[in-house]
Amino acid sequence: MAKLTLEDIVDLRAYERERQDFRARVIDLKKRRRISVGPVITFVFENADTVRFQIQEMARAEKTITDEGIETELRIYNPLVPEPGHLAATLFIELTSDEQLRHWLPRLVGVEHAIEFRIGEVGDQAVVANTVDPDHEKQLTRDEITASVHYVHFAFSPVEVERFAAGPVALAVNHPEYEHEVVLAPDSVAELLRDLRDGG
Repeated sequence: MAKLTLEDIVDLRAYERERQDFRARVIDLKKRRRISVGPVITFVFENADTVRFQIQEMARAEKTITDEGIETELRIYNPLVPEPGHLAATLFIELTSDEQLRHWLPRLVGVEHAIEFRIGEVGDQAVVANTVDPDHEKQLTRDEITASVHYVHFAFSPVEVERFAAGPVALAVNHPEYEHEVVLAPDSVAELLRDLRDGG
């Protein structure tokens, strides 16, 4: 799908009329696009609907009514709408206490560079490593502590897309302080395969 434009973001009154149904649809969509890897890291794989929801909700909360304000949000979030052959995700380090924050955030410095898809059977796997949004990295990466939110991207060759379709597909975090892997459920594979084939 093409990137979002101003025409895709409705004004606040129009959004209130559709919000309940749209919110329910995006919540259901995210169930298939949310993948937890280990105890504290979760990925939400974004597409045009999830990004539009994010922008609409921010505009609603902040009472953003100008084209300039919406265009700023579009510049920030449009990179998360994947083109064919790509996936984009928001990585959340999900921590609920000060103790967890003090424990994990210093240990997980660099985690945004340690993510990969492992496609195919063990022993014959293709590995697709992520890349990090450079503007985001400049803002959030520190030497002594990491942020709790990162934006990550994956680029697949046509052959890797077909291997993704054949499966199995695992998502892994391969960091010295955090090594975990999860095999994706079939509905998640199908959801992400649509992005890879048609764009988000």
